[in-house]
Amino acid sequence: MISYKGQWLKLSPVAIIYFAVQFVKDVGNNLIYLLPAIFVGYNQFSENAVTIVSGLAALLVLVVISALLKFYFYQYRLTEGRVQIHSGVFQKKHIDLPFERIQNVRFEQPIFYRPSHHVCMLLDTAGSNKLEAKIIALPKDTADALKREILSYKAQEVKTTENDEPQTEHEQLLNSRSIKDLIMHGLASNRIWIVLGALAPFFNSLSEKFIEGVENMGVDVDALMESSQYAFWQYFLFFLSIAFVVIAVMALISVLGSVITFYDFKLTRSNDRYIRRNGLFTRHEVVMKLSRLQMIVCQQNWLDKALKRVNLKFEQLGAGLERQSAGTSGGKIMVPSVTLEQANTLASDAWPENQLKTIKYHPVSKRLAVRNTLIAFWLLVPLSIALTYYEQTELALASVTLFVLATLLIILGWKRWGYAIKDDFIYLRKGLIGVNYRCFPIHKIQQTQLHQSWFMRRFRLCSVKFVLACGGQTLPFIKKPTGEKLVDTSLHQVEALKRSWM
Repeated sequence: MISYKGQWLKLSPVAIIYFAVQFVKDVGNNLIYLLPAIFVGYNQFSENAVTIVSGLAALLVLVVISALLKFYFYQYRLTEGRVQIHSGVFQKKHIDLPFERIQNVRFEQPIFYRPSHHVCMLLDTAGSNKLEAKIIALPKDTADALKREILSYKAQEVKTTENDEPQTEHEQLLNSRSIKDLIMHGLASNRIWIVLGALAPFFNSLSEKFIEGVENMGVDVDALMESSQYAFWQYFLFFLSIAFVVIAVMALISVLGSVITFYDFKLTRSNDRYIRRNGLFTRHEVVMKLSRLQMIVCQQNWLDKALKRVNLKFEQLGAGLERQSAGTSGGKIMVPSVTLEQANTLASDAWPENQLKTIKYHPVSKRLAVRNTLIAFWLLVPLSIALTYYEQTELALASVTLFVLATLLIILGWKRWGYAIKDDFIYLRKGLIGVNYRCFPIHKIQQTQLHQSWFMRRFRLCSVKFVLACGGQTLPFIKKPTGEKLVDTSLHQVEALKRSWM
């Protein structure tokens, strides 16, 4: 049992560090809006060290004052079957959360909490688009005890309603990820392009710094570019080398991000609950009840396919919300860079009846490729004709080339689309260069939508959307009788089985 029940409690002083770090993170997240002011300020004050130091000192004081105020006004209380939290400095926030509403219990342990053995406890509820409650700094023993009390409270509810015998808690290790696996995930993930996109505003200044550094090494860049003593292939190799170095650096950053996020990854199962623990600097722990699992996703990009790896995702309630991400999300559990055999084993552990490994997919109509190709044609070909008329030959050629590439990608995307329905499951396949496989039980469907555009009606085609608690899944350009049968079959099974979706 939790000590000091019924009393309003203050946080441990270590929470001051947490509030300070969160303040800095919030400023960093909004930094993109301040970039123009930063550049202007840097140009004006770069030669005035006193002004810069004063500004940094003022910012530090603001961080400290903000953290102290948030710490002072934060208090929580644990009563019988409820969690109550009062927080906020100027805008007060009061949370009163009954245990029965809690659907997910998660732990976070930032690196600065580890010496004092404190954690953040995050409590989610079904259907909420925000984190419902967060106790900022609990001793690890207290957090574990509170977690056990919440789970036992909910287990007692299940026992009362279903007359089940209580189960003994025992964790079974299902999967762990080595550093090698995380390196492969970092190389195959899209973090490289995210980093490049984040650095886009700084490309000009970075290129200037690069050229300045090369010139400091004794290389006259202007003379090099104007010189005719080098052959074309030598220039080509020079720029290829630079591109290789840049991509290598970005790949290294991507790998570091993967290792930091998923370090010491372990996926365990305790009765009907999956537990994911991972993180280098901040340890995350997510508990997902099996009944809340909505969909299994096997995701492969082109490099994953070459490495014969797959990212496996268990998506649960609200997985499509913006607040969630692969590393910290409460809406999904992602197992990075597993082999195909490991992915099939984990999928079968969750839903033994699924046939994700062996199912045969039906293609969608080729009219999907025709429609998208026509859209690309009318966007790019008339533009190319107009550019040719105004003697912009190079731009016209680029427009035609873009149309050809777009057509190839459209055809490839159409060939990736596929669907199947067998027994109690629906299977969807889609992708472009990579491919994603999705599988969900029919009784998880909450709503179906059948849509026909003017183009579809001409060829008796339709699109069907299946709405789940984790988001909608659309199957485009299938024959209308097939779409109607899918909708009727889904609704019939949902009505006949009357099984809970959570």
